[in-house]
Amino acid sequence: MPARTAKKSSARRWSQRVTETSHALDLESGVFTWSDPKLIALSLKRSAEESQNRKASSFQSAMSMLNFYINRAGSGLPAKQKRVLTQTKSELRKAFGRSES
Repeated sequence: MPARTAKKSSARRWSQRVTETSHALDLESGVFTWSDPKLIALSLKRSAEESQNRKASSFQSAMSMLNFYINRAGSGLPAKQKRVLTQTKSELRKAFGRSES
């Protein structure tokens, strides 16, 4: 079996680069560390609606940012915070008047 070669650090850190340089949404500092799903959802909604740089609807942009954070945090995300962020999805749907299917 051939030895694995290490990827370049820039290739491994693409998500960090996206998070730092993306202008899609200007999020409040520490929004994903808050403990209230409703407050997180309202903050994401506000950021998405105020953004002039998004390419999708406000709802899609807010939900995408939330999913991006959850997916990139991976196993490093504490279980309690993952539950909060998962509940935020429902609150985000409510905030945008979308029904859960």
